[in-house]
Amino acid sequence: MNTITKLVVLVSLCLICSKAKAQDTIQEPVLNYKIESLEKQKEIIETEEKDFLKFEVEAINKRLDNREITKDEADKLKQEAAKKRALNIENRIAIIENKISLLKRNNDEYNETIESPNQIGISIGSFTGLSFNGKKKPRKYDKRTTSALVFAVGLNNAIIDDVEFGKTPYSFNSGFVELGWAWKTRLLKESNAVRLKYGFSFQWNKFSPKDDKYFVENGNMTLLETFPDELKESEFRVTNLVVPVHFEFGPSKKIEKDTYFRYTTTTQFKFGIGGYAGFNIGTQQKLRYKEDGDNVKQKIRKDYNTTDFVYGLSAYVGAGGLSLYAKYDLNTLFKDQAVDQHNISLGMRFDLD
Repeated sequence: MNTITKLVVLVSLCLICSKAKAQDTIQEPVLNYKIESLEKQKEIIETEEKDFLKFEVEAINKRLDNREITKDEADKLKQEAAKKRALNIENRIAIIENKISLLKRNNDEYNETIESPNQIGISIGSFTGLSFNGKKKPRKYDKRTTSALVFAVGLNNAIIDDVEFGKTPYSFNSGFVELGWAWKTRLLKESNAVRLKYGFSFQWNKFSPKDDKYFVENGNMTLLETFPDELKESEFRVTNLVVPVHFEFGPSKKIEKDTYFRYTTTTQFKFGIGGYAGFNIGTQQKLRYKEDGDNVKQKIRKDYNTTDFVYGLSAYVGAGGLSLYAKYDLNTLFKDQAVDQHNISLGMRFDLD
């Protein structure tokens, strides 16, 4: 028993020593990496602060050109900006040097992070690496173009020649979804009352035929016919990729700072009118029914004689990022049909700035 105990103690001591040696072997390059990274941050700090100073001087010059301030005021503001940036460099570098001293003196005992707020680092165990530095950028004095995600959802149906709107063959639970990206540009130099909104969007327009009807393609004609069995679901969907363009009108609030100004339309009334044009990129019919007691689900992807080039009118009215939204296809849903059908949609639009 004593021999076994001695062997266990000896093996444990060997493992502990090996682990300590391994940790020392790993910690040394990690410590060197952190110190090198902190040294590089000194150069980044100087560059950032000089860029900010350059931007602030440009903004002051613009205010001088616009006669918002006098030359004496401009010179004073430039001197204050230069003094502030010099002190920023001095203070930020002092922080970095203190971190380096702490690391060297304590062999990474405090595990101080080296990433600045604008740097992303990936760490795995004792390894710290793969840092991606997103350099801070000063604000533009006047940013006339912004962008936002656009999402819309609502009801979808069709306007059909010689058919009352309430009596179309499509259920009122037919819907549409739109998802896209839009840029908004201020058109006037001294006012944000008129904006041009443009971008790209995917539109999914769905029709749900009533009374067990489904679409059948017969040569150049596409007709609604009665399905042989009871349909649990009948859905016809057209997917479009379009470029919407709108003129947007409405008040906005001006936010003015020393080095920049912005217009915001948050909570403000807005009205947009325009249109869209693009291409049909897919047509699909989905059917669900029972056959011999089994549930059957069919997805049929084919042309169905739908129009390739799509274009239409659209408008929205609301406040902030929420609007009531309507769109109408000027092109017919199907090509060369005896009766013309035009897609129409009404729903809610979300501009997620």
